[in-house]
Amino acid sequence: MTDALTIRGLSKTFGGKVAVDNLSISVGAGELYALLGPNGAGKTTTLRMVAGLLKPNAGDIEVFGHNVLTEPAAAKQVIAWAPDEPMLYDRLTPLEYLDFVAGLWGVDPKVSMARAEELLRWLGLWDNRAERCESFSRGMKQKTALAGALIHDPRLLILDEPLTGLDAAVARQVKDLLQERVKGGATVILTTHILEVAERMADRIGIIQNGRLLADGTLDELRAQSGEGRATLEDVFLDLVGGAADAAA
Repeated sequence: MTDALTIRGLSKTFGGKVAVDNLSISVGAGELYALLGPNGAGKTTTLRMVAGLLKPNAGDIEVFGHNVLTEPAAAKQVIAWAPDEPMLYDRLTPLEYLDFVAGLWGVDPKVSMARAEELLRWLGLWDNRAERCESFSRGMKQKTALAGALIHDPRLLILDEPLTGLDAAVARQVKDLLQERVKGGATVILTTHILEVAERMADRIGIIQNGRLLADGTLDELRAQSGEGRATLEDVFLDLVGGAADAAA
């Protein structure tokens, strides 16, 4: 299987404090990969480095064979990054926002308009296409930001807590869209504190703590690593994270 993402020996410090510590992860093309960990584990820092928003102190990152550090433009062309807080231009409508983002990526206007309509209809925002984003709820803003991340048809979609603050109906729409993207060949990497979401959706799961990878694999493989044969992901997660904390104490 071709790797969508390869991280080797990645490290990042802030003011002498280690956020990511010699981290190595591989994510195959067409996978939905969940990166899990306690608060402060280094998840967001890792993903921001993958997206080219932070420079690591050490290590390499490749996205579909493009080195993020030495070929940033080529790598970013195939990446979409959606942070946990939706970042929009509130005075724009969803259609105007998607047209603007598509223009930044150099997407042909005819193609971008067709994609914008498809995305807004899929996410239940088509009837709001002419309303300014400033009037939107948190869920509507989150969905608009997700549409913006997808407008250039990225091969790798990176999502930091995409379901935070969403009601059940909106969360279902977002989850359905992500699964459709994976079925279509895209790769999705997400962080979430909702472990049931990772358990149901993810092909593989990585668990990190203190910037280090504790375990990586399918749920069955994680169960084997933790010695919890039929446990839920929550049980496995707590066992691995608690065991690592005890070992460090």
